[in-house]
Amino acid sequence: MEAQPCQGEEVAVVGGGNSAGQAAVFLSQFASRVHVLVRGPCLAESMSRYLIRRIEDSESIVLHPHTQVDALEGSDRLERVTWRRLDTGDRETRPVRNLFLMTGADPNTGWVKGCVTLDDKQFIKTGADLRPDELAEARWRLPRAPYLLETSIPGVFAVGDARSGSVKRVASAVGEGSICVQLLHRALRET
Repeated sequence: MEAQPCQGEEVAVVGGGNSAGQAAVFLSQFASRVHVLVRGPCLAESMSRYLIRRIEDSESIVLHPHTQVDALEGSDRLERVTWRRLDTGDRETRPVRNLFLMTGADPNTGWVKGCVTLDDKQFIKTGADLRPDELAEARWRLPRAPYLLETSIPGVFAVGDARSGSVKRVASAVGEGSICVQLLHRALRET
C-alpha cells in the first residue's frame, strides 16, 4: 500500500538499519528517487552487507550520510523535505511528498517500569510471553494464565507499539485494541 502513492515520485527514508534498507530497496521499484538519510557516516555498523550492496547497486537510491531532517513543508499535505548535512551544515530541499521514518523503536514505558513486567528492550510483556517466574515475581494471584494482551497485573492490558512482540503497525495496534475490548470484558466478569 505504501508504494502506490510513491509511483514516479521522490521519497525519503530516514534510518540506517535493516528496516530502512529494506524499505529503500522496495520503494526503489516504484519511486523515481529514494533518498536514504542517516545521521552516521555510513551504513556498515547498522545494516547487513547484502542490503548495503543492493542500495549501492541501485541507480535510484541516493545515500545521504551525516544527514538529518530539518524541515517538513506543505499546505494540506507534505510537499517538501529539507535536510541538513551535520558535518558541513549544507541544506537541501527536495520535492518529497512521502517520508518514511525507520529510526528504530525505543518504547516510552518508563512510567510503568516496576509496575508491569518489561522485556530486555523495555517493551511490555503480555499473555503467553510472561514466564511463570515473572508471574510469580509480579505476584499474579489468579488461577488462570494471563489473557492474550494482559500484562503481569490482572485486568491491565497493553496493545500497540509498546507491547513486546507487536508488529509495530497502526493497523495491527487498532486490531489489538479491538481484541482487547473483548478480553477486558471477560476480565471484568471475573471480578
